[in-house]
Amino acid sequence: MPQEALAKTGVTVRVADAGDTVAGVQAKWVALPESTEEVAALLRVAAEHDLAVTPVGGGTKLDWGPPPERCDLLVDLCCLNEVLEYAPGDLVVRVQTGITLDALNEHLAAENQELALESPVPGTTVGGLLATALSGPRRFRYGTPRDLVIGVTVVLADGTTARSGGKVVKNVAGYDLGKLFAGSYGTLGVITEATFRLHPLPPARLWVTATYPELGDAPGVDLGTLAVQLAASQAEPAAVELDWSADSPGYTVSALLEGTAAPTKAETIRQVMTNPEISWSESPDGAARAEVSESPPDWWGRLPEGAILLEIRVPPSSAGAVVRELATSHLTGHTLRGSAASGVFLLALPAGTPKAGTPEAETPATAATVIERLRERIEALDGRLLAVSGPVGAADRWGTIGALDLMRRVKARFDPDRRMSPGRFVGGI
Repeated sequence: MPQEALAKTGVTVRVADAGDTVAGVQAKWVALPESTEEVAALLRVAAEHDLAVTPVGGGTKLDWGPPPERCDLLVDLCCLNEVLEYAPGDLVVRVQTGITLDALNEHLAAENQELALESPVPGTTVGGLLATALSGPRRFRYGTPRDLVIGVTVVLADGTTARSGGKVVKNVAGYDLGKLFAGSYGTLGVITEATFRLHPLPPARLWVTATYPELGDAPGVDLGTLAVQLAASQAEPAAVELDWSADSPGYTVSALLEGTAAPTKAETIRQVMTNPEISWSESPDGAARAEVSESPPDWWGRLPEGAILLEIRVPPSSAGAVVRELATSHLTGHTLRGSAASGVFLLALPAGTPKAGTPEAETPATAATVIERLRERIEALDGRLLAVSGPVGAADRWGTIGALDLMRRVKARFDPDRRMSPGRFVGGI
């Protein structure tokens, strides 16, 4: 029996309860390993008994992506939560992936260092951060998880342990496992350890925030050009974020400046934001007002709230066009947040309710039709739209993926029997 075989590994295993679901699919058992070796033992049993496995960290994003085709065993990494090696002089740390990002940065702060990644989801673990390739506002300056990870230890579907990058013991020839596993949604194996490049904590941080009453309501440069100007500024902002809601007439842009020169940099950014040619302001002197603060806006780094969460990626110069497309989409209650400098945004939809009096309101739009309609508009801007979470009906969550054939070959190489989170990734991988 599978349960008996799992128990013989010495790992704590329990019968799953009603809360142990992955995108609505009920698991059968939950295992709580305490080491890479115990994860390997569990996956060997899963291979012998053809059990479908889904790794879980903080459990904060188990509803992201499509549901798995089946889910027999949840491998809960909550007990793999230690800092294994830390070399402050080398700006490198190796951790178990069940540690939360907050706990890791609290540990690093004692040496005035940080892992320069943020998660908009509280309680996110390092493993969850890598598996979903999630990043926050400072991705513009520091990059994404795949940019900062320099080594990983993974357990493959057959129970084989492989290491790549820093502290190499065994390499898998031809693959950079850290970059390959980033964003794989648990479909290639279980990430048990990760080594990251760190950064010093900046001695000062300042935010420059301006709210513009209308989008392109007066002659001047649009939001996309403003984003490009801020990104290219010699002040070198660490992040340039946008907050916009369909239920408010304007939008807000906020830029983060870091380092001892932050006050001088903030003044440079403030001048860009208040340039009358790009302010669209109703103020008497034609200039927008920009506030400098030691604290971020209350929406900074937070997910927009809604039943459906979409990710939009466009060239930064198209940021204004994205907002204009959304403003004319006949939807209500949707909110857009994200990096205007990187062109990566998260859009929250309440349920896709069209505005009264529009043709769409006469025939209620389903989530699928709303998503496909928005995708068509975003792709016309040379962008992409992904459905991250929520009930999307018959909509394609991923859109067109040019590298799908290659991704399927990689899946077949790492998980030929399709036991790792089957169906959770693009093309049913």
